[in-house]
Amino acid sequence: MAENRSALVVDDERDIRELLVMTLGRMGLRCDTASNVGDARNQLSRNTYDLCLTDMRLPDGTGLEVIAEITAKYPNTPVAMITAFGNVEAAVEALKAGAFDFVAKPVDLAVLRDLVRHALELHDKRRAAPPAGETAASRLYGQSPAMASLRATIAKVARSQAPVYIAGESGVGKELVARTIHAESGRAAGPFVPVNCGAIPAELMESEFFGHKKGSFTGAHNDKPGLFQAADGGTLFLDEVAELPLPMQVKLLRAIQEKSIRPVGANTEVTVDVRILSATHKDLGALIADGRFRHDLYYRINVIELRVPPLRDRLDDLPGLAANVLARLCAAQGRRPPVLSGEAVEALRAYPFPGNVRELENILERSLAMADSEKIGVEDLSLPRNAPPAIAPGAVNGGPTASITPAAGIDPRTLDPRDTATSALPSYIEEIERAAIQHALQENRYNKTRTAAALGITFRALRYKLKKLGID
Repeated sequence: MAENRSALVVDDERDIRELLVMTLGRMGLRCDTASNVGDARNQLSRNTYDLCLTDMRLPDGTGLEVIAEITAKYPNTPVAMITAFGNVEAAVEALKAGAFDFVAKPVDLAVLRDLVRHALELHDKRRAAPPAGETAASRLYGQSPAMASLRATIAKVARSQAPVYIAGESGVGKELVARTIHAESGRAAGPFVPVNCGAIPAELMESEFFGHKKGSFTGAHNDKPGLFQAADGGTLFLDEVAELPLPMQVKLLRAIQEKSIRPVGANTEVTVDVRILSATHKDLGALIADGRFRHDLYYRINVIELRVPPLRDRLDDLPGLAANVLARLCAAQGRRPPVLSGEAVEALRAYPFPGNVRELENILERSLAMADSEKIGVEDLSLPRNAPPAIAPGAVNGGPTASITPAAGIDPRTLDPRDTATSALPSYIEEIERAAIQHALQENRYNKTRTAAALGITFRALRYKLKKLGID
């Protein structure tokens, strides 16, 4: 580690200051110290630092004031909070104020050294960051207040090591938000490992997440690393985390708390350095109330919550967003992007978009194939008629419902038993299910994993329904 690195240590206890200075000095950092908020402000105004460590309680204020000062005036300087052991509330407040991490007293020097290493990587990344407008967050298109606020929050949480829970309806771009957080964090050079929790069979979950040793079960012919090991040094994104069965929730909670995992069949644990991001379109609060999701796991993964706005709440972004999507699709096809007619834009504005941005992309991709000229008209969009409104997570009986658009020209709500082969209720329900599933398959290009997620059911449930309904 280079000798020209510098750190500011803010603590009113002399022994703690000396311990931190000694530890950081052995890592090659030059250290200045301050015993209160006023001294810290003076040091920050005179010097540039690669890292700041501040205690929570100071004689003339709190460490939150130091964090606020650095976040506002010296945004390229990562700052970490030193908190009393077990003071989770203070740690969460620090992370929300802009701290990238925290360490508890008594200070574990191994944890401190890992924290310093991540801080310096984060500092290097910020200094090398491209000019405004060229960051990873620029992929989250939109000039609306909702999107501007989302990008600002992402920039803040990216500095942190805290777990982030990303909430939002199906199709709003939760994985893109997770990728952006990773790309703007000090872990950007490490792996980003996304996993759809609903697509892994329950009997294979432990092996998939934690790996297994050769011979640990029938078919385990070789050692296999799990998702946690694959994400070591980077970010693990748990999409549709609500689909985890309760036994797996217990094991995941322990892995997050202990920062170590035990592969199936292993006698010892393996330390892992992973940041957890998670997402779901379901209402976890309702699942907790029903006993289907552990409240302790919820509080562990939901240190910071991000809500991604639905497309209908930012319709002013629609014309520019559509143009961006068309440009990207046409670039892949090597053709000039067409323009949307005024009538087509108005038709899109009037459409409820139950499938959000993902549905917009599918509509525009379909319109590219249908358009006969360099302009896309209303008829080229082939917008579904009588589309049901999108239902926000938790809107029905405290639980989620899928955002499903019926097949063009078919609205399951309008189906009448008298118009079907039989008026028996089970057959009527099957007709509705079949129409919804067939449309979801088309919208997701027959990707069954994505289709299950869009419908709000597990992958196994989708396979059962496909077989039951005779859908190829």
